[in-house]
Order: sequence, then structure tokens, then C-alpha cells
Amino acid sequence: MRLSNQLMLASLNRHKFEEFQALLSVYPEVTLIPVGQMIRNPEGLARVEGHSSYLENAAAKARIANQGCHYPALGDDSGLEVRALQGRPGVRSHRYASPKPHQSQDQVNVELLLSEMQGQQDRAALFTCTLALVIEGILVHATGTLEGTITDSPRGVHGFGYDPIFVPTGKTQTLAEMTASEKNQISHRCKAIHSLMAQIKSHGLVFAKP
Repeated sequence: MRLSNQLMLASLNRHKFEEFQALLSVYPEVTLIPVGQMIRNPEGLARVEGHSSYLENAAAKARIANQGCHYPALGDDSGLEVRALQGRPGVRSHRYASPKPHQSQDQVNVELLLSEMQGQQDRAALFTCTLALVIEGILVHATGTLEGTITDSPRGVHGFGYDPIFVPTGKTQTLAEMTASEKNQISHRCKAIHSLMAQIKSHGLVFAKP
């Protein structure tokens, strides 16, 4: 089946769009487009993240975006799972902490997690990213993971989310201390996007210009 070469990312997160745009740059047959460019009221995407798994959340966002414009839609749900916290924050990673005035959601999430990790010797954690592509009733999905540890305090100014407190296994820098290029070579999203593109090909789906 031939798919439109325009792939819509079902996310309002500007940082995620830029990251996926960079990751997909090695696939010249695909042009990533923001959801706000194609459908009205994309804010509704934020209201579907109430499911109990990454796949359910990713697929729900992709389906809503696909229904709005019928282009191939890519939904993503990512989370940080900390072993000492019994896998929290997990699927609630983005909305882990209650909002506070004058602070971003990323900041309050990091503060809460570090406060819960005080005194913990086990700092092991896992980043997970699940992607779901929806088009013409077809759902293709893939998951990528990145193992690492949680730092005692934030380090670095790049990235977003929990990047300033996550050091990948075998590295000494947090994801926020790495350049975008360095992060994109090892990240959970990098692994998920390459796995997804391989599965798309195995299903006989081809991105092509009209």
C-alpha cells in the first residue's frame, strides 16, 4: 500500500516535533508535519492520555489525528520508569506532579521525582517510547527503551522532560548535557522510530509522493 509521504505527528510538544524531525531525517521519503497545521482544535489530543499503557495512549492520539485529516498519523507516548519507585512515574510521566505557578511542568516533575529519590541507593531507571502509526484502519506500533540511572540533581540545559536527571548506561553525561545529535543516536525514541520504520516496510507499506 502506498502512503502519503506527509506524516503527521500527533503531538503538541514542540520539543518532540523537533526531535522526531531530526530522527526522521535519515528517511528522505517522509516529510513530518505538525498536527496543528492539519486539523482544527488539536488540543483535544491532550485529553486522551488517560489510558494505562503507552500503546493505548499513543494509538488514541494517532487515531484522533488520523480521523481529523486522513493523513498517516504518528502517535507517541513516552515515560520514565524508576525501579526504586516501583516503576513510577511511568505512563503518568508528563503529568506526574501537580502544576505550580511560575514553573514549567518539566520542572515540577523533576523536583517531585528527585524528592522521592532522596536516600535511595538504587538509582536504576528506564526510558520507554511507544509509537503508533494509524492509516486507513491499519495500526503499526513499536517500542524503544533506554536504560540508565537517576542523578542527585539536574545537569545540562538541552533536551526536555527528565533529560537533566537521566544518565544512560555506559555514559557519564545526562541526556541534557548531550548535543541533540548525540542523544538522537541512542535515545528510546531513536530505537522506536527505526523499529517502526522497519515494521512499516515489512507490512508492505510505502511512503511516496502522490
